[in-house]
Amino acid sequence: MQSIVVFGATGSIGDSTLDIIASHPEKYKIYALSAFSQLEKLSLLTQKFCPKVLILPDENALRTFKQIHAGKSCQPEIRLGQEGLCTTAQDNEVDTVVCAIVGAAGLKSAYAAACAGKRILLANKEVLVSAGALFMDAVVQHNATLLPLDSEHNAIFQCLPAENPKKYLQKVIVTASGGPFREKTLAELESVTPEQACKHPNWSMGRKISVDSATMVNKGLEVIEAKWLFDLSVEQIDVVIHPQSIVHSMVQFIDGSLLAQLGHHDMRIPISYALAYPERISHNAASFDLLGLSRLDFMPPDFNRYPCLRLAFDALKEGGGACTVLNAANEIAVENFLQKSIRFTDIAKTIETMLEQITIPSLNHIDEVIAFDKVVREKTRHHLQSSMRG
Repeated sequence: MQSIVVFGATGSIGDSTLDIIASHPEKYKIYALSAFSQLEKLSLLTQKFCPKVLILPDENALRTFKQIHAGKSCQPEIRLGQEGLCTTAQDNEVDTVVCAIVGAAGLKSAYAAACAGKRILLANKEVLVSAGALFMDAVVQHNATLLPLDSEHNAIFQCLPAENPKKYLQKVIVTASGGPFREKTLAELESVTPEQACKHPNWSMGRKISVDSATMVNKGLEVIEAKWLFDLSVEQIDVVIHPQSIVHSMVQFIDGSLLAQLGHHDMRIPISYALAYPERISHNAASFDLLGLSRLDFMPPDFNRYPCLRLAFDALKEGGGACTVLNAANEIAVENFLQKSIRFTDIAKTIETMLEQITIPSLNHIDEVIAFDKVVREKTRHHLQSSMRG
């Protein structure tokens, strides 16, 4: 039976993971759960799964949680902050760590899990975008197992052979929906609103990731992740617009064969695959009906429409901390766009300016990456504030 930690238990990835685990109590048990702000939900999950450990962000959260959870039958050990996350990731009783904390806050604990040689189910983009070389070195050095949860990377993983996956590989093809603005004119993009950007044509997501889908910076981040996950060159990664979002990604081999993974856009599919790998298990997602499929469209992305995607490829080619700059500057720019402080088209302009202006230091330790990420965010905020005053 696998003993599992779920970091980010109250988010969407956590929801899907726990739904699958609840369906297979003979295979999985919850060792620890973490949450940032949804403490009432965490209390309910604690009663349902009775973990040995909970991780909360700070003393204030601890006091609030104790009030919410007072008198409940399951009373786990409670740990706090980054130290609590890292200690839990390395506990001897833990087999698998689900890394689903959003943003740079999840970087250090994922790295700790790698250094402890754990089986890691990775949903946190920042781990590979900001610290890809360091993280993958830790995975290899400590014989950890890394399994991707993003549907695109999970699809690539499913299409590659288990042994010598790169032996006959020509390239991978990452699919993208194109977001809500794929048919708007470039002039119209100047005036789109946060509400329009958050209205994805295929599914409902959080506001930040919805904007990332609209700019296609999310696909750029996935390109960077694919480079590190599968040890690829930039030239071995393509992106295609696929409006139906049925093909999650494809792999092309040197003999011209093309393998694709198809399915509903339900995260329980890639999560169940990663949880059970190399086996497969049932889950609660609907079965895919091939007869209901009328067409599959594919087209190349337009870098004039999606400059953030171009910037992601540029950052990957530059290497070093350029990808950290891309990610951190994007987060601050999106935050300002959602607050209606800047225009939609200013997101890409902000990222490009920060990539040009910020001097990238040598980053040889995970703490240096985290510190540099904070510097980029501060400089981006200062740049935007100065621009608004000007």
